[in-house]
Amino acid sequence: MPKVAAHPELLPLLDRHLIDRPTDLQRRGIERFVVELLYFGLKEARACLFAGLFFLAVFLVPRTGIVGVPRYDLLLIIALTIQVWMIWAKLETLDELKAISIFHLVGFALEVFKTSGNIQSWSYPDFAYTKLFGVPLFSGFMYAAVGSYIIQAWRLFDLRVKHHPPYWMAGLMALAIYANFFTHHYTGDYRWYIAACTLGLYARATIIFRPYDHDRKMPLLLAFVLIGFFIWLAENISTFFGVWRYPNQLGAWSTVHIGKWSSWCLLVIMTFTIVANLKHIKRSIHVPD
Repeated sequence: MPKVAAHPELLPLLDRHLIDRPTDLQRRGIERFVVELLYFGLKEARACLFAGLFFLAVFLVPRTGIVGVPRYDLLLIIALTIQVWMIWAKLETLDELKAISIFHLVGFALEVFKTSGNIQSWSYPDFAYTKLFGVPLFSGFMYAAVGSYIIQAWRLFDLRVKHHPPYWMAGLMALAIYANFFTHHYTGDYRWYIAACTLGLYARATIIFRPYDHDRKMPLLLAFVLIGFFIWLAENISTFFGVWRYPNQLGAWSTVHIGKWSSWCLLVIMTFTIVANLKHIKRSIHVPD
């Protein structure tokens, strides 16, 4: 990956501080643990910049909108503003924006299908001028937020992947994951078969990351599960605020079914596969012969 020192003008001061290796490497014991935990938290918060700002708007914008502008329309304006700002501030590159746009498109297509009259997996009950096929355009940014997080985390944690499966295999698995979101309404739900194949495909894959100055390791599958869990938590908060509703939440709010966690884990794998094909990220991925 390109070194920050080679392009100091591209990153704000905070990013340079988080990415550069610290000069003081003498910390030991509990002090090291606290410092690493602090930097891990800071990097995670920074990686969630788009998602954090977007979902903050979700929570703060009232359901009735502001000065006559419907809530869903305001959320679209806010999401576009955040995205433009991140490009202007060079927090994301144009290549990364292209990948994020793919997440937006595939997410919006999924939303249109899931909210259609024949499926009705969930719904967007409020009025908006920027609804297309009954789905507010801002909804695609919820999927783009996951892609933005992975892209930012890759840079901030200097992520590297060992024993990544061949790209064509990972690509086929991502297509199977996405297709199953549609086909399981008409055929069997093959989610767990796909998950079993994914376990075998990524069983050896290890992600290497740097919270502070030392490299740490984690099974890539565990990372998928953890990210999926936190998205599931965010989904619970969003449905609580009525941004969208599942059929069982129309009368009174209840927690999102725990089974959605597995769906989000699979979606994270699909998103990760797209990000892994970015040119500057491919250089940090090891695919065994």
